[in-house]
Amino acid sequence: EATRAAAVVEAIAVTPDDLTVIEGIGPKIAELLAADGITTFAALAATPADRLKELLLAGGRRFAIADPATWSQQAALAASGDKAGLAALQASLKGGRKAN
Repeated sequence: EATRAAAVVEAIAVTPDDLTVIEGIGPKIAELLAADGITTFAALAATPADRLKELLLAGGRRFAIADPATWSQQAALAASGDKAGLAALQASLKGGRKAN
């Protein structure tokens, strides 16, 4: 029973989230993040923006335009299940960037 419970907990812990829910992250960026082990909202929320930018730059020129400044904030809201907060934040963004 304990082994079965541990297997369930492990499966839940590694179930990836759909990172494309985050404004500014499309399927290709989600793949790039996954290659570095960032597959959950919690992992994304815990990753500093400067590290995310490094990953984007390492991924090539096509990713250089992406701005991860708000991704961790969005991911934290998504991880906590705050759909209203996430929607409100995303309404103020354009392409993942704070709109002026």
